Amino acid sequence: MAVTTTAPATGVWGTIWQGITRSTSGFIGLCLVIGVLLFAFVGPLLIDHHNPTDVSRIWGPMSAEHWLGTNHEGKDTFTQLVLGGREPILVGFMAALITVAIAVVLGAVAGYVRGRIDHLLLQLTDITMTIPFIVLMLVIASFYRTSSPMVVSFIIGLVTWPFLMRSIRAQVLTLKEREFIEAARLQDLGTARIIFVEVLPNMLGYIFINFIIAITNAIYAVVGMYLLGLLPSTADNWGLMIQQAWDNNAFLLPQAAPFLIAPMVMIMLFQIGLVTMTRSLEQALNPRLRDR
Repeated sequence: MAVTTTAPATGVWGTIWQGITRSTSGFIGLCLVIGVLLFAFVGPLLIDHHNPTDVSRIWGPMSAEHWLGTNHEGKDTFTQLVLGGREPILVGFMAALITVAIAVVLGAVAGYVRGRIDHLLLQLTDITMTIPFIVLMLVIASFYRTSSPMVVSFIIGLVTWPFLMRSIRAQVLTLKEREFIEAARLQDLGTARIIFVEVLPNMLGYIFINFIIAITNAIYAVVGMYLLGLLPSTADNWGLMIQQAWDNNAFLLPQAAPFLIAPMVMIMLFQIGLVTMTRSLEQALNPRLRDR
């Protein structure tokens, strides 16, 4: 008698974990992301936040006391690096959440309902896309200068949703022709339930991958806003460190290199980790790539 075995259902999180660990690059990316998150969120709990100005140590070299030297104010660079990671990562996460939420809701409604609503939402998308991204950010940030991470996240999320919205709409246009959607329509389940219970759950993998991509774009955006001086210098921040290094000509001084390079390295490591992890997740969550 033949014995048949069935692979246990792993669920969404099991599929995500398998997708990351099946690839060496994906697992390394996960380790990088976890490492940077621990550095930014656990690191501040393990160090002394007191980082006084010392004019006698301006642009001091690396030493046992100051692992990455000191900055233009004589403050310890390593302390600033540890304290400066929390805000850009939080802003990136919240901005990505806002971007994906707007894009998913508008894209799903436009793709499923069609008609005048689809036309109006596409017009809104086209108008938003025609406004240069950096110019719109300059105008909004200049009129409403704030250090609140939530407001900064909203500003970024407000201008980065149109491209994803069009992609979500295209996916919904494909899914709405499937048999299970036709069956849901015949049962008269209602538009809202069909969109949010039947259609969107079948796009969770695609949405999750775009959410991770949106985090990387949002972090670049917030660092760019600090570099352009659009956000106030109220707290330690990797983007602010790069701006201060540029304003004080740190690139001309060899002993000032750690202050400029360290935040850039942390941002790059986090982005590389997210990108490599995303590629592995795409292979795991996309049925057409899963068995290759």
